[in-house]
Amino acid sequence: MSETRTEPDAPEDAPETRPETAPAEAPEGAAETPAEAPAPADAAEDAAPPPEEAERPDPAAAEIAALKDRLLRAVAETENLRKRAARERADAERYAIAGFARDMAGAADDLARALDNLPESLRETTDAAALIEGLELTRRNLDAAFERHGLTRIDPQPGEPFDHNVHEAMFELEAPGAEPGTVVQVVETGYRIRDRLLRPARVGVAKRRPAPPAEPGGGPE
Repeated sequence: MSETRTEPDAPEDAPETRPETAPAEAPEGAAETPAEAPAPADAAEDAAPPPEEAERPDPAAAEIAALKDRLLRAVAETENLRKRAARERADAERYAIAGFARDMAGAADDLARALDNLPESLRETTDAAALIEGLELTRRNLDAAFERHGLTRIDPQPGEPFDHNVHEAMFELEAPGAEPGTVVQVVETGYRIRDRLLRPARVGVAKRRPAPPAEPGGGPE
């Protein structure tokens, strides 16, 4: 006769035991991404400068710009002075004899007047012919020397229109056969040194005719 074993009943006060569940394993190949920690507030404030400090100009850059501007101005002024000095030196070389030429022009005028006013009877005299020929030769040599140094004579002719650029009107006179405003008499010839007027030619100008009086009753009705 077999014996049957009966297990003792579990005590009522024994706690329930639940099976512990293992944590879920991450799939293979998945990278672990650690959670980003929030940046501290102090570090964010240090990274961004305040607006007043960001807009403040650099004093070194401003000083460099000012020095560059002063240098460019100094270079331009120096170049202008160099050009002005070169121009003045060229003018001095071209017109340095202006005073001497003006004095010599007066002497040449006296010689020309003396030859022009010689009487024809004296020219026919044998004793004075050689002297007059020597004076004429001196006059030609003087004119040639003037031309070599850029001095040219301004000798207006009667009937030539008056030009205020090279003529100086000494008087006006009645000249029935001349056009009004034209040269009728040359008092003294003028001279030009290169492209500048050294002395204007002094002339007499034909007087302008007055307008005829209007006839009575000749106007429009």
